[in-house]
Amino acid sequence: MSLTAQIPHLTAALNGLASLLLIAAFLAIRAKNRLLHRRLMLSALAASGLFLLFYLVYHFTQPIFVFAGQGWVRPIYYALLISHVLLAIVALPLIVLALQRARRGQFERHKPLARITLPIWLYVSVTGLVVYALLYHLYPPPA
Repeated sequence: MSLTAQIPHLTAALNGLASLLLIAAFLAIRAKNRLLHRRLMLSALAASGLFLLFYLVYHFTQPIFVFAGQGWVRPIYYALLISHVLLAIVALPLIVLALQRARRGQFERHKPLARITLPIWLYVSVTGLVVYALLYHLYPPPA
């Protein structure tokens, strides 16, 4: 398997890692551990940033797979994919704004934005894993 062919598996791993880091960061802030929360969120940002980099490289250099699933799973796949892509577009500026507010110490402005951003970011990460599983494992393209 070529290095390029392994990128989808790498991006899935990065999505999974980001999901776990986001959940751990949420638990850390609920426990009022700001330092751990900060480190986990920055790690989640790094994982998501690496994901985006590899995802863009892959999709600008490889042909796009057509989903091979048929029947009832097809509309489910496309609903997940469309919601995933649209919310990823929405999430990016929210993540950047939340990060800016936290870095400036504007926690009273950061907190309400983070309450909106976290579920969107987590949804994007988790649905990315589901889309990956459907596309590459459950209904892989014909060889």
